[in-house]
Amino acid sequence: MESNDLQQLFFKHIKSLLPANRSFVDEVADLLNISNDSAYRRIRGEKAITLEEIQKLCNHYHVSIDQIMNINSNSIVFHGNNVEAGNFDFEKYLQDMLNILKTINSAGRKMMIYEAKDMPIFYHFFFPELASFKFFFWMKTVLSYPEYAKMKFEDNELEPFLQKTGSEIIKNYCQIPSTEIWVVESISTTIRQIEYYTESGIILKRETIALLYEQLEKVVEHIKEQAEYGEKFLMGAKPTGKPDNYKLYYNEVFLGHNSIILEADNMQTVVINHGVLNYMRTSDKKFYDYTLKQLENTMKKSLLISSVSEKERNRFFNILLDKIGQSKKATLQQRT
Repeated sequence: MESNDLQQLFFKHIKSLLPANRSFVDEVADLLNISNDSAYRRIRGEKAITLEEIQKLCNHYHVSIDQIMNINSNSIVFHGNNVEAGNFDFEKYLQDMLNILKTINSAGRKMMIYEAKDMPIFYHFFFPELASFKFFFWMKTVLSYPEYAKMKFEDNELEPFLQKTGSEIIKNYCQIPSTEIWVVESISTTIRQIEYYTESGIILKRETIALLYEQLEKVVEHIKEQAEYGEKFLMGAKPTGKPDNYKLYYNEVFLGHNSIILEADNMQTVVINHGVLNYMRTSDKKFYDYTLKQLENTMKKSLLISSVSEKERNRFFNILLDKIGQSKKATLQQRT
């Protein structure tokens, strides 16, 4: 293959990663600090790009040059920032999450598949107190921030951005056609965290414990309602009749990860959660196809309980609500 053919292939691949509403030429020109005419000539292969320009483009768009040149190195390029105590800005973390959801929503064709080993983080933002509890747990227990070492949950102020950005996050998530795969254990992490903080005396008030459980129950009840209609919608709102907006599968065995597949026009991305707070993502085509195949295989071994299978849907959500209820009863007894 000629070098200008490789160059055109390189730019074609990068363009395929962008939503259709974004100007590829403008982005390349801005990134390389060149005119639009110079960007056009590089995209068409009329002017050779330098190694420095290739590096800028690969770093910005998270592209593996091995993949473009068909080098069989078995390498996959992931992008992500590891969260550590001292560098974690939760407001920025949420804003980045919101920006990704907005980018997906700006596409004409969009979809998400969420393998939910834990309840999808978006749902916590139906209630600012429940979202605040997650934030507090991350800061105190996961990241071990010194200022949180002796802090009780009731001492933690409810940050205004949690409600503002959180409400935008759940609003945008509800607009994305999605498939979720759940197990009974999907709510266990949140339950265990409430139990642990109660036993450790980090949650002081009985009414605080009751509130967190009640909000978790309401979230689960709302997700059940979404499954009945086959549509995501905001709590307190009514479904609008969007077709194929929401599919929910119940897997009776085991899910390995909190893995997410995203599509926005020609952009295809895999997002993998690790280390509780960290997310790494890749647009590697082979890895995307492999992950999609694995998730489709998981769905074949799961029960579709949205829109259909009322009996199985009720059974699944009764198990979840009973699990929350039993924990709520036992935990509240510790505060009597």
